[in-house]
Amino acid sequence: MQKLTQIKTQLLFMQDEAVLRQLHEFHLADSVHVCIKNQKYLLMASNNYLGLTHHPAVKAAAVSAVEEYGTGSGGSRLTSGNHPLYGLLEQDIARFKQTETALIFNSGYMSNIGTISALANTAADVIFSDALNHASIIDGCRLARAKTVIYPHSNMAALANLLKNTPCSGQRFIITDGVFSMDGDIACLEKIVYLAEKYDGFVIVDDAHATGVIGIGGRGTAVYYGLCGRIQLELGTLSKALAAEGGFAAGSQLVIDYLTNKARSFIFSTALSPATLAAARAALQVLLTEPYRVERLALKAARIKDKLTLAGVHLLKSETPIVPIRIGAASQSMDFAEKLYAEKLIVSAIRPPTVPVGSSRLRLTITDAHLVEDIDKASDIIIHAARTMGIMNSLNK
Repeated sequence: MQKLTQIKTQLLFMQDEAVLRQLHEFHLADSVHVCIKNQKYLLMASNNYLGLTHHPAVKAAAVSAVEEYGTGSGGSRLTSGNHPLYGLLEQDIARFKQTETALIFNSGYMSNIGTISALANTAADVIFSDALNHASIIDGCRLARAKTVIYPHSNMAALANLLKNTPCSGQRFIITDGVFSMDGDIACLEKIVYLAEKYDGFVIVDDAHATGVIGIGGRGTAVYYGLCGRIQLELGTLSKALAAEGGFAAGSQLVIDYLTNKARSFIFSTALSPATLAAARAALQVLLTEPYRVERLALKAARIKDKLTLAGVHLLKSETPIVPIRIGAASQSMDFAEKLYAEKLIVSAIRPPTVPVGSSRLRLTITDAHLVEDIDKASDIIIHAARTMGIMNSLNK
């Protein structure tokens, strides 16, 4: 068949360009180590920022929920799947995010596509979206009926100009990541809110990589900038710092009631399992009672950044535990990652289409579960690999 031939051609092209993706099986030994063929590897490619996936209280909560409620939910939230842990977790998230209420989705991706497409639902609306927003935001904009206008990454002068000069007879939406997952920088939320208030904009912030990571107590980008009460909707995920799965939207009762009735990814999805929600609640409780984990994580991230920078490894300007080393070519990024893998260090090679052509990179993610010895070991391996591959100079360009 012609279509199958086209598919094969595309796969071969991706292989030639070093952007073909394949699945690899990992057995998690703990929060920062995996076992592969009976060999133990140090993992620095996880979004498990607070290292809570193996915390005793989190695991115990999941086991207890299975014993009380069973495994699956058995239905969508609007039919039979709305078990008691949902309401409790939504209350917890709303208090944590300092909003009126919250709504759980099945993933961060689902929360973005469902929320954006439900709210920006007329051709009169206009979405203003940062050029480096996550793929789930991009897909949410594609599903929305509104016009989408892309502004250059964190360029507030360009955003101001677009808000001023783009005709809009409906609602203006400004959508941004709180922390950008590939570069590790933080959105200019103060200026975004100023512009939103000037031009009657509705601000949506995706805090997937900010929750548990920045702001007092890990409460995210709004708290980081002191903007509580001035953000219309905060989105996030339970799958990173909160050690489970699922996504959420936190905001006013009015908006959440609307999403409950209009967000298709919420309405038509089977509810999450009780164990998942119990684990997320327990992880959030650990964060609330041990907020020092957020500051400790920042110090560990600063340590590896300092060591790599002093050795001559050029890092992208990250303000978070995301540590990107820009390489350039996709093939060279893969070679570098394989070199680290041979030394039992797992780091992500990020390639197009996740990042633009020519900006492939290694992305390390530091977690609070990493020991100082882990950080120093990883630094030494990376520095040695860069030197032996003869790319240290190119990293300094």
